Amino acid sequence: MARLHVVTGKGGTGKTTVAAAMALALATEGKRVLLCEVEGRQGLAQLFDVPPLPYVERRIAHGPGGGEVFALAVDAEAALLEYLDMYYHLGRAGKALEKVGAIDFVTTIAPGLRDVLLTGKVYEATRRKVHGKLAYDAVVLDAPPTGRIAPFLNVNTEVAGLAKVGPIRNQADAIMGMLRSDITRIHLVTLLEEMPVQETLDAVEQLQKLDLRIGSIVVNMVRNSPLDDDALALAVKEKLPAAELTRGLKAAGITIGDDLVRTLATEARDHAIRVGLERENRDRIDALGKQVTELTLQPDGIDQGTLLDLAEEFRA
Repeated sequence: MARLHVVTGKGGTGKTTVAAAMALALATEGKRVLLCEVEGRQGLAQLFDVPPLPYVERRIAHGPGGGEVFALAVDAEAALLEYLDMYYHLGRAGKALEKVGAIDFVTTIAPGLRDVLLTGKVYEATRRKVHGKLAYDAVVLDAPPTGRIAPFLNVNTEVAGLAKVGPIRNQADAIMGMLRSDITRIHLVTLLEEMPVQETLDAVEQLQKLDLRIGSIVVNMVRNSPLDDDALALAVKEKLPAAELTRGLKAAGITIGDDLVRTLATEARDHAIRVGLERENRDRIDALGKQVTELTLQPDGIDQGTLLDLAEEFRA
């Protein structure tokens, strides 16, 4: 059963919101879930309306079934200090490196090391045990966007030129082993629009070449059309019966005029065209043969209440 859920998606698709809703959905029946972010944006703190997250695991919410959601903002510099202390027992010497800016220098000239440190902390949290039991029943990672997800997760290759042997190489190998195992799934968030769908298709191909397992394609912000297929076909051609439009306007208590009926017919045409394009993009997603999860559009924005609603959609 999957315990590490990596969530990625093109910017603007609601990737962080989906990761948060997934964590809430998993936090049922007393389960403990860790929700991690690695991009330094403090998106989770804003989403849950809590102070900026430190490099410490902190409870931020309760799940709909009585579980707990903890959050962690993984910082590369803090992770490197932790790594140096764990493997080389540098202690205060590590702090001195931080003060002179050596840590930022190292992770800048070796960006692959930065990703190893970020994913390494998630790796540790996923495997950690307390009193013989796993510290967390599941870990959800709000990962970088689809354009960067493949190199971010492919830590083995990223450190190939940096370390052939030693602790760094060993950790990269161990991380890669976990990412390719049965306990990990990569979930991709998209909208039913051309560019997000294309990025999703490209990312799926890249991830599968790395032997990483795809979980589900999450189609976010889904809008259901109030028109049936026959009405949509008429709307595209601007042939919706004017009499029916007039009756609908009257029923809604709206003052009727020819200009208003024409405007409504034009809007119906635009709506029908959009629905057609969304269906074409959905067909492209379905052709992947992966599990697809739909989350409905939340027109009033995202708060704790709507996050719980989205979590319930995941559970369903």
